[in-house]
Amino acid sequence: MSVFIHPTAEVSDEAVIGDGTKIWNLAQVREKSVIGKNCIISKNVYVDTQAVLGDRVKVQNNVNIYHGVEVEDDVFLGPSMTFTNDFYPRAFNDNWKITYTKVKKGASIGANATIVCGTTIGRYAMVGSGSVVTKDVPDHALVVGNPARQIGWVCECGHKLDDELKCPECGRDYSSELS
Repeated sequence: MSVFIHPTAEVSDEAVIGDGTKIWNLAQVREKSVIGKNCIISKNVYVDTQAVLGDRVKVQNNVNIYHGVEVEDDVFLGPSMTFTNDFYPRAFNDNWKITYTKVKKGASIGANATIVCGTTIGRYAMVGSGSVVTKDVPDHALVVGNPARQIGWVCECGHKLDDELKCPECGRDYSSELS
């Protein structure tokens, strides 16, 4: 295996890129960033210095992953979603402080969602398209809106759980885990 980098992508020699990863057109990957194995970095994605992505992460077009963001394995980042990393942004502030954000294994973040810094998105959680996440999202939670609010639970396979906390698609039962 090897890494594929589209000729129009700008990838720093100081970035660490895992085997089997594909970086597509007009993406920018900064120095000291880490991208795991078998990831897809789509068109016009920005990966800031020291951002960390695990293995098998799928990043759709126009996503911004800033310094201070850590994304674990098997995460989906939908088109044009973005992270923030500063609670008090000012163009003239030389003393800004990065506030860290974490996206745990298997989570999915929908198109155009904004993840405000300092939050953690739980394992296999799902953030609906256009949502603005301002507080931590529990494992397997389904959140939507601005600000994002929990409206249910999702299975590891991605389907919404029924009222008994069972997955109608794969049959997995979460009643003892999420009750």
